[in-house]
Amino acid sequence: MSLIRYAAGWRRIHPGTGQVVGVALLLAGLLLRPASAAPEFHGRVVGVADGDTITVLHDGLAERIRLYGIDAPEKGQAFGQRAKEFTAELAFGITVTVRVRDHDRYGRTVAEVVLPDGQSLNQELVRAGYAWWYRRYSKDPILARLEADAHDAHRGLWADPHPVPPWDWRRTPHRRVAGVTRNPS
Repeated sequence: MSLIRYAAGWRRIHPGTGQVVGVALLLAGLLLRPASAAPEFHGRVVGVADGDTITVLHDGLAERIRLYGIDAPEKGQAFGQRAKEFTAELAFGITVTVRVRDHDRYGRTVAEVVLPDGQSLNQELVRAGYAWWYRRYSKDPILARLEADAHDAHRGLWADPHPVPPWDWRRTPHRRVAGVTRNPS
């Protein structure tokens, strides 16, 4: 038995009680930490797979990053190559801040990527009209406004009178022609 001093005096407790209380406090601290304490790291962008997926060095290892809240055209889709080039122009070879939000079903880190000048790569793609705001996974009002502005100004993919969102495009059949995916129409 151990003794614990209270304001009113001493009280005996079971020997394991202090350990249980300590573990409970530790768990409560981990579970109740603020959402703003999401992990972030800095790393050099060493690859650009497409407009919304990059590779960043993290602790010496290459880590695939899916940009949070946006969906860029696919490689075989109209503006897919331009979205990839735009992402590479802004981020390839530089050190960025990766603000982790989640991990997707493919094991990629889902994150906001902040450029050295403080701008969000995610937001810049939408602003330029090279990505959609991915409403299904994000309620970000800034991305919503940026998409509406790009649409109204006919920037990027919004120059097309009938742009097809990537989530719809992925569900339609495509033909392979000389190694390039094309829409059947």
